[in-house]
Amino acid sequence: MWEREIKVARKAADEAGKILKALFGRVENISKKGEIDIVTEADIQSEEAVIDIIRNEFPQDSILSEEAGEDKHGPERVWIIDPLDGTTNFAHGFPFFGVSIALEVKNKVVLGIVFNPVMGELFEAVRGDGAYLSGKPIYVSNIKSFNDALLGTGFPYSIHEDSKDVIILLQGMIVKAQGIRRAGAAAIDLCYVAAGRLDGFWEQGLKPWDTAAGSLILQEAGGQAGDFSGGPYSPYQETIIAGNPSVYRAMLEVIEYSSPGG
Repeated sequence: MWEREIKVARKAADEAGKILKALFGRVENISKKGEIDIVTEADIQSEEAVIDIIRNEFPQDSILSEEAGEDKHGPERVWIIDPLDGTTNFAHGFPFFGVSIALEVKNKVVLGIVFNPVMGELFEAVRGDGAYLSGKPIYVSNIKSFNDALLGTGFPYSIHEDSKDVIILLQGMIVKAQGIRRAGAAAIDLCYVAAGRLDGFWEQGLKPWDTAAGSLILQEAGGQAGDFSGGPYSPYQETIIAGNPSVYRAMLEVIEYSSPGG
């Protein structure tokens, strides 16, 4: 199931990856959407390529994309696209960025692809069929002790205006985990948890295109994902906590303790 859709998603990710590789280190136009939220010509060109490929194959589907916004055609099938996850990294020449493409059908994400063109790593999953990195199955780590866990996180674009809760939670995780990494691309971070490179991940201030594909890949690799309240994951939640089952539970405990009144 979804064979045609996953082929189209792969094609779109590959084409976008070629554009990003060609422009990497050659960015000329950078504009700001917020104080620290930027967009480059690479975001725009990558997005146009992905949307054109998907629209050509599935003209009746809706599209929700970071730069273009929402193009509504029908409520049942929505492609959720981040044409350049890690724009700040890209603009600074830091090679940790990718393309994220997910398909949501009847409010459930059924496939996801995250492609890092610099490293040539293609993460993908179809619901019920497992998770893969460049065609090989991947699984979350089997780390049990939180003291042995390597975690990933990210900071919201609003951190300059309101950093208190972010710092409190970061402090709570730092003193419990073995290490913390902040690499700057949520979609890839989630895939790293799926591949066992990280044991857990959390972030707030997110948009659907940040997590839709990566969260499915994570869950198909045996991981768990939810929001900061411990509720079920949805790409339309602004918070996410994800990890292997043991680390996920431990992270939830830290979040509960670090929350106001905890």
